[in-house]
Amino acid sequence: MNHIINLLTNHPLKKLVFLLFVASSTLAQTREDSVVIRKIYNETLTNGQGYEWLRYLCKQVGPRLSGSEGAKKAVVYTQQLMQQQGFDRVFLQDVKVPHWVRGKKEEAYIHVGKQKINVPIAALGGSIATSVKGVEAEVIEVKSFQQLRELGKEKVKGKIVFFNRPMDPTKLNTFEAYGGAVEQRANGASEAGNLGAVGSIVRSVSTVQDDFPHTGSMRYATGAPLIPTAAISTNAANLLSNKLKENPTLTFFFRQNCETLPDADSHNVVGEIKGSEFPDEIIVVGGHLDSWDLAEGAHDDGAGCVQSIEVLRVLKAIGYKPKRTIRAVMFMNEENGLRGGIKYADLAKQNNEKHIAAVESDNGGFTPKGFGVVGRPDQKAKIQTWKELLAPYSLHEIGPGGGGADIGPLAQSGTVLFGYKPDSQRYFDVHHAPNDNFENVNKRELDLGSASMAAIIYLLDKYGI
Repeated sequence: MNHIINLLTNHPLKKLVFLLFVASSTLAQTREDSVVIRKIYNETLTNGQGYEWLRYLCKQVGPRLSGSEGAKKAVVYTQQLMQQQGFDRVFLQDVKVPHWVRGKKEEAYIHVGKQKINVPIAALGGSIATSVKGVEAEVIEVKSFQQLRELGKEKVKGKIVFFNRPMDPTKLNTFEAYGGAVEQRANGASEAGNLGAVGSIVRSVSTVQDDFPHTGSMRYATGAPLIPTAAISTNAANLLSNKLKENPTLTFFFRQNCETLPDADSHNVVGEIKGSEFPDEIIVVGGHLDSWDLAEGAHDDGAGCVQSIEVLRVLKAIGYKPKRTIRAVMFMNEENGLRGGIKYADLAKQNNEKHIAAVESDNGGFTPKGFGVVGRPDQKAKIQTWKELLAPYSLHEIGPGGGGADIGPLAQSGTVLFGYKPDSQRYFDVHHAPNDNFENVNKRELDLGSASMAAIIYLLDKYGI
């Protein structure tokens, strides 16, 4: 083939004709891709099913923390849903998951003299319970681990440590702000316990001032004393901080009834359309099926799950026959263990499956902005050539960013990872909070996200990576 091209391009006139031919072919291909992507958006925005699927998942199934009855119902629902869509194969992958339960609702108050001011808290996932009588002690407020360590055991022992570092409001990327504050939630109890604290309270990791406590996963460091820990709403955190300035010897009381049960049996749910030319090359699109127990898990991550199923439905609806096998995966246990993502990657390796790309939606169902990409420079360069096709749909942020927690384990086998990026400004209003409900999801935004994911899946399938 190279010999023929050399013959054709040795003569200047022939070279010009050849270049015109290549340009014409490229233009025709671009037009064809534009037509298909337009069909994807038209189908999704006209006949989108994701919003009603999400309504059922939120209202009829509800909270879906790993090991819970809600998680079991979600597995059954999404399996049946994908079977109803007529996908070529729908199957379950067995996975053992952590089983932490909150128990009876938490209680907390600020105790100043004879006054008791009730405040909203939520036990952090993985925390131990307090005693039946609860915990009450004086409070040490800190903004960083370094500040806590400088205080030392003498000042911390027997106290409740109050971590009160807010998300940085100057960060335009709210996920960057989240990353700058979340260590308090994840590791604060161990830091405080190592210095003799009897409990820790963490300011909710949120961008808004409200009365909703935002839960999330925490972990105890090896060898660290196990002390109870909870998130406190941002309004209550501000109140506690102000009261401490007025009266540094006030006490704080909280009681929680959580416990960790033995690991439970659960499943990833997988649906696929078989590839017509390269069936052994797999492209994954997915979200995590589990959610925290405080709410319906609408944005986190019911939205990502229904968008992923919608991608396959839309491609079928427009009559597109994929070259490669496309899978929608509902991962279990992203929130407090990542067991589903790890198990999926382990099974892929055991079965010698070749995953060329994986797309995850786990940043909410808001207005699409683009995709973060994890891959080699040449792969990223190829993706950049698609920007012209995606720009009409406001997908301008193609490149910087990560993939997703569930698909992350696939990176070890060379899979290119794509993290769907919606607008992030409202996400932490509801993240891990009691208001992450169906009513806070906009249908058009959700559908636009589904179409955006279907468009990138189409390009990955057609051109490879």
